[in-house]
Amino acid sequence: MPIDPDALLARQFTPQRHAYTARDSIIYALGVGLGEDPLDLGQLRYLYEPDLQALPSMANVLGYPGFWARDVDTGIDWRRVVHAEQSFLLHRAIPAQGVVVGHTRVTGIYDKGAEKGALLCQERTITDEATGETLATVSQLSMLRGDGGRGGMAGSPPAPHKLPDRAADAVCDLPTLAQAALIYRLSGDLNPLHVDPTVAAGAGFSRPILHGMCTMGIACHAALKSVLDYDPAAVRGMRCRFTAPVLPGETVRTELWRDGAVVSFRSRVVERDVIVLNAGRIDLA
Repeated sequence: MPIDPDALLARQFTPQRHAYTARDSIIYALGVGLGEDPLDLGQLRYLYEPDLQALPSMANVLGYPGFWARDVDTGIDWRRVVHAEQSFLLHRAIPAQGVVVGHTRVTGIYDKGAEKGALLCQERTITDEATGETLATVSQLSMLRGDGGRGGMAGSPPAPHKLPDRAADAVCDLPTLAQAALIYRLSGDLNPLHVDPTVAAGAGFSRPILHGMCTMGIACHAALKSVLDYDPAAVRGMRCRFTAPVLPGETVRTELWRDGAVVSFRSRVVERDVIVLNAGRIDLA
């Protein structure tokens, strides 16, 4: 069954109630690599219960509807879906614990042609269940490589952020653990590609790869560490493109440029000199 762009744009999603605790916030922080220096008080504010704070990038995992593209009625060739871009906008600080509700909708489908696939944009609004206040808006751009030529909306998604044409203002190297994907999956992304060697081999990888949004969290950590003094209130939003996977155990080097209220960034794996995140942008509060 091929995709029906109009049906996907009108698709109704069940609101996702998500109760999480301080322990979940700590597990998320550990999953993106905080704690590699257990004496760093900046990192401990995301790992230790007194005055615990949630990382801004934790918005990515709250109220998540799951990999719904795999549902038969979507018509999507889910085996050929690639996560291309992710962004979040914070309207309020993410609480270290609470109950939230995620409301997801498809906001755009852009046909690139039968041979090139289609781009699908989805948006998730995260609200506090108790107050009804909006905490964050999370957007995801996916490439449907097997679903082009079916029509869609005119135009295209927003152009990628352009990085400054100068040497980076700061460079931050952060190691990843060999078991990083096994920790990060505890925050809700259970795709076997990140844990099962057989599945990874079938997808053409030598071993399970790190989640793209884990790499995004590592870049958020790099910005907090290098230019934002570990202040979560400094971050209003974040956006990046996924360009290559990280293998757990590799070192992620993030280059950062600060221009007023914008921090641009790009991340690469040191061991293979491969760019893994590009066109990165953090908007400051």
